[in-house]
Amino acid sequence: MHTVAGVFARRSDAEHAVGQLGAIGVPRPRISLLAPGGESRQVPTDEGERPGMGATIGAVVGGATGAAVGLPLGAAMTLLVPGVGAVVAFGAIGAMLLGAGGAAVGAALEDNLVTGLPRDELFVYEDALRRGHTVVVAMVDDDALADSAREALVRAGAETIDVAREQWWLGLRSAELEHYPGGAPAFERDELLFRRGFEAALTAESRSWSWEEAVSSLRARDGADADAPAYRAGWERGQEYRRRVGIGAELKKSA
Repeated sequence: MHTVAGVFARRSDAEHAVGQLGAIGVPRPRISLLAPGGESRQVPTDEGERPGMGATIGAVVGGATGAAVGLPLGAAMTLLVPGVGAVVAFGAIGAMLLGAGGAAVGAALEDNLVTGLPRDELFVYEDALRRGHTVVVAMVDDDALADSAREALVRAGAETIDVAREQWWLGLRSAELEHYPGGAPAFERDELLFRRGFEAALTAESRSWSWEEAVSSLRARDGADADAPAYRAGWERGQEYRRRVGIGAELKKSA
């Protein structure tokens, strides 16, 4: 499964990109658009809110609420994302990625899509949304279609996720360099390990864990790098960043 994503400064460009993805054959249920704001229709994100509500959510997710605003992507949910603010998630992939739970939302996705959700990139999406940008995410299982989808996003004006990730790090790098023991020479020597640990702290799995709880998974993810002092220093700074920005708390529906 390939995740193809792009960050757009203008929502209109992102909406155009959604149309282009559909035109080249990406199935609509595999496309989501995430946009800052709360102007869209809101639906519940869990089944426990009222008896029978789960079936109603399922009908909406499988329907066309997005079409009412020109985006035939299924559900249009307004979510209050900690550290980001109000986000409109068009499509079930975006809703699940941002943490909207409930069996009804999950049932709208194929099992392989749920397991393939790009949660390691979640902090990049959150940073883009926090800056007022719009994110388009598509999931495809064909190499050629994935390449075509990436090209379609770039033609529509997208900044790639790799570029967005680098811009995010550049915005943090000076402060982390000043904080690092040993100053610039030590930081430049250790930066790759430090950054790897920093980013690992922002994955969805690590956000609620202490180092002792996370270390086994981190070793499985990054091998011997996870035992390097620079990696742990980055992980701890990443945890501080997460708390400072406010990401990783429980997702709430907006009022």
